Amino acid sequence: MAGVGKLLKQAQKMQKQMEAIQSELSETILEISSGGGAINVKINGQGEFLGFKIDPEFLKEDAEFVEETLLAAVQEAAIKAKETSEEAMGAVTGGMGGFPGLM
Repeated sequence: MAGVGKLLKQAQKMQKQMEAIQSELSETILEISSGGGAINVKINGQGEFLGFKIDPEFLKEDAEFVEETLLAAVQEAAIKAKETSEEAMGAVTGGMGGFPGLM
């Protein structure tokens, strides 16, 4: 049973590390720019959108073009946040040899 106790300690350690990383990710701010800087998106490492800035001149463009550019910026921000989170979590789970099914 010593193996089970060691495994539980490792799992508890990993959980604490993951909680610390989640806290860091919530404070990590990613800024994504699209349309040559016409649209800026702020998102944190947990994927929570924090703000948008749109150049007023850009809004004079064709509505469909503005919508496509905004969508591209949002999608890119979501991808960057996911990658940031996966990299941070991979540092923890990778060190444990991986637990299939947990992550």
